[in-house]
Amino acid sequence: MKLLVTGVEGYIGCLLAPYLQARGHDILGVDTGYYRDGWLFSDRTLVPCFPRTVNCDIREIQPEHLRGVEAVVHLAELSNDPLGENVPELTFQINHQASVRLAGLAKAAGVKRFVYTSSCSVYGVADDAEPMTERSPVNPQTAYAKCKTLVERDVGAMASPDFSPAFLRNATAYGASPRMRFDIVLNNLCGVAATSGKIAMTSDGTPWRPLVHVLDICEAIACVLDAPQDCIHGQIFNVGHDADNFQVREIAQIVAEVYPGCELTFGPAGGDNRSYRVNFAKIHEQLPGFRCAWDARKGARQLHDVFERIGIDRATFDARPFTRLKQLKYLIASGQLDDRLFWRY
Repeated sequence: MKLLVTGVEGYIGCLLAPYLQARGHDILGVDTGYYRDGWLFSDRTLVPCFPRTVNCDIREIQPEHLRGVEAVVHLAELSNDPLGENVPELTFQINHQASVRLAGLAKAAGVKRFVYTSSCSVYGVADDAEPMTERSPVNPQTAYAKCKTLVERDVGAMASPDFSPAFLRNATAYGASPRMRFDIVLNNLCGVAATSGKIAMTSDGTPWRPLVHVLDICEAIACVLDAPQDCIHGQIFNVGHDADNFQVREIAQIVAEVYPGCELTFGPAGGDNRSYRVNFAKIHEQLPGFRCAWDARKGARQLHDVFERIGIDRATFDARPFTRLKQLKYLIASGQLDDRLFWRY
């Protein structure tokens, strides 16, 4: 198919585009370029090629960008809770309103499928002891998570015989990507261990988080694109696998074991009340061909090997392009972005 993929220069997107190209899809990428400064390593087995890319904010996508497109894969949003909380009203404009506008343009252009990358963060605080399924009530705690629920609602309402949206509630991503992120939990802990030899947790690490490798997210997207329409039409899928539900302290322990001699300490109970476990049965049972190839320990070893190969140091780990909020604040402070996050030049 001819695909429009937003966010192709991001953490997931730079891996996803060649992943889909390898399956025979024709990719047109869209990215505004906020994180173009960040390139941690090169690996032609992961990123053998780059798609044709339009430099465009998702708020400015036009009908001509969708001409001839058969499916849209939408990744490009303000991409985590701290970034979303920085200016919540902008988060709603970009993550909710612009995403719904894009889906409307896609439907009007005759696009058949719209694959939206949502998040398990919509579950927020789960009081139930049972893992959350796609039918569980959502309880978003942040602007980022609230926008995910709103896009699911509003784009889901657009479903028709000729327009099939599907929603992938990804667990917290981890794993190596050239456009690396160090502001997500397993990646962050691996970076800390690699550059300091110790992990000093500022909390007791009791909250639950589900994890999923970035390449397993790519596989889920590819499977949604390939699946029969009736398998994915209007469907929500939690993306991950049950064995990768962890308390944060368990994630830290896995990382410490992968880095021999790493010192691990814990702090008092923290102020972050987000805690949820997730049931991933549906995607494994109902999405043809989908299987997770990674687990947290394998992902930590992958990061260990990459960091060792490139000789990562603390300055690189702390560099602004690899932490979303740092990079956006820099672009605003340096006058490159205006107060609405549009490029000035």
